Amino acid sequence: MAINRRLGSDRDFEEMIEKQLRIRVFQNNQIIDAGSVVVRFDDNVIVTQSGIGDISYHSRQDCEFYELKRR
Repeated sequence: MAINRRLGSDRDFEEMIEKQLRIRVFQNNQIIDAGSVVVRFDDNVIVTQSGIGDISYHSRQDCEFYELKRR
């Protein structure tokens, strides 16, 4: 079973970068990115990468970010 933890603060995103944990990104109640790691963030954008050439830019205001923790 898995537990979803919502990410919102800068400290949350710093932890994701440090530990290279995978996240899920939702926009308008739909998953738009799953299994990516956070590579960079600022006040407006979260940058995720799921492969060598697969980089995505997500609006921090328009999206919801979750860490998927395993029990």
